[in-house]
Amino acid sequence: MKQKTIFIAAIVVLAVAFAGATQVYRSQKAQQAEQMAAKNREALVRIHSPAKGNAEAPVHIVEFLDPACETCSAFYPQVKEMLAANPGKIRLSLRYAPFHQGSTEVVKLLEASRKQGKYWEVLETLLARQGSWVQHHTARVDLVWPQLEGLGMDLERLKNDMQSPEIARVIEQDLADAKTMNVTMTPEFFVNGRPLPSFGYEQLQKLVADELAK
Repeated sequence: MKQKTIFIAAIVVLAVAFAGATQVYRSQKAQQAEQMAAKNREALVRIHSPAKGNAEAPVHIVEFLDPACETCSAFYPQVKEMLAANPGKIRLSLRYAPFHQGSTEVVKLLEASRKQGKYWEVLETLLARQGSWVQHHTARVDLVWPQLEGLGMDLERLKNDMQSPEIARVIEQDLADAKTMNVTMTPEFFVNGRPLPSFGYEQLQKLVADELAK
């Protein structure tokens, strides 16, 4: 009986030690990420980044997004609700991290839609109908065109604008900045330059709430 008690106690001690080490590791990782974000703050937002919300908002969310990313499409309505629930207090800027096969062409399409003043309509339409144009984790731009019907766009102009060297430079810059910020998956969020301590919508909400309370 005594040996069993000692064995159980040893397991408890090991579990506590492991939990403590995990917490320290996560804390160190979050601290390192914050230091990196502060050091490379200019890599977070560029003048070309699409943004919505008050430019003087006290809280600025920067999201690295892939339009073909299923998690990005799930998060977007929630982030949009967060902005609506805090009018004038939150600004959202988007950066591109087209990691899925074929996503770069869809990002080109999104950027080209800005020239017709339809960026947010196109983005929200594509995210809402993602299942219609993403197959086996591959973005199919040929399946995107039917999704744009009814948005009042000049599709021929859109196709021509997609080939703009300017748009290619935007994507190149965003991918370079994603690498600088150690973004390896999407969506990746930074709130006032601070990365999430761990991934999840609740973590994003808490980080935003903390910044709003300051």
